[in-house]
Parts: sequence; C-alpha cells; structure tokens
Amino acid sequence: MPLLFSYGTLQQKNVQVSTFGRVLQGHKDELLGFEQSFVKIEDPQVAAASGKTHHANVTFNGRNDSRVSGTVFEISDAELAAADQYEQLAAYKRINGMLASGNQAWVYVDARSAL
Repeated sequence: MPLLFSYGTLQQKNVQVSTFGRVLQGHKDELLGFEQSFVKIEDPQVAAASGKTHHANVTFNGRNDSRVSGTVFEISDAELAAADQYEQLAAYKRINGMLASGNQAWVYVDARSAL
C-alpha cells in the first residue's frame, strides 16, 4: 500500500472523511529539502470541505536543514487516486519525497517548483 505524506488539510478528519470515506491512521514525520508555501483554493467545493481559503503547499529548496512537519498515512491505490482529485493537480504535482524517518512517500508539492 502506498504511503502519503500530508502537511496540510488532508490531516483534517473532516477532509479525510469527505475525500476517502474514512478517518486515516498516521504518524508524524518530516519532509526533507522543502519549505512551506501557500496556494489559493480555486475550487469552491474544496474550500468548503477544508474551511480554508488557501492550501498549504511546499516548495523544493534542496537544503539539508529544511523540513516540513506533517503526517504520513498508509492508503490504498484507490485512495491515492481520490487524493489526486482533491489536490487540484494544476497547483500541485505528486512526487515521491524523502522523509526524516527514512521512508519515501507520495507528497503533493508546488507544481511550479517540482523536481
């Protein structure tokens, strides 16, 4: 099963239920070589589900001391496809990122600065 790292709204139980139909179980970790940024939510349904006007985003900077805190979840392939729909892939690109734990996980990063 794939690992998905979230640093934003996918950590919220209400967003998980509306996106995946269940509450996810996960554990804290950190994404290496990235820094926090933000992107405006264009889809009114996504804004309503999250209760926010901007999504957290991350931008690659390649610095060894840069870390973004979040949660890593084990999900199904179908749930990964649901996450792709949720994450407005015009603003985000899904990449395989390295975590502080040594695991690699799918993570949505700023599409403008994706590797």
